[in-house]
Amino acid sequence: MVFKSHMDQALREARAAGARGEVPVGAVIAGPDGQVLAAAGNRTREMSDPTAHAEILALRAACAALGSERLPDHDLYVTLEPCAMCAAAIAAARIRRLYYGASDPKSGGVAHGARVFSHPQAHHVPEIYDGIGAADAEAMLKAFFRDIR
Repeated sequence: MVFKSHMDQALREARAAGARGEVPVGAVIAGPDGQVLAAAGNRTREMSDPTAHAEILALRAACAALGSERLPDHDLYVTLEPCAMCAAAIAAARIRRLYYGASDPKSGGVAHGARVFSHPQAHHVPEIYDGIGAADAEAMLKAFFRDIR
């Protein structure tokens, strides 16, 4: 099987989130065959829900589609380093591989901050690949925050 990145679709989800006035973060979950199972962008403001991050929404949709709380053969593509909450949900879902774009030194929970997967109590650690689509994701985030200031 040939590797196919789904970061372009995650970036489209992020752009759509930004157009809705949400922080532009997008996520895509692909199954073992590489087919997209779920895609989402942030909807925290729209849903008045602080947990409605792109990753959480994509995880919920993928789990519902499969009728399972675990996604052990699935990969998650997200435009921004997941926060600690999302990293914990990724571990709980047993995601196989995590691909993320931009690093988040302020609120990240993978390579920064809580470093959820490095913690001794982490019950699952996905393979992690960072920097995919980082320049596009960073530019989108910087423009969004510049425009709201």
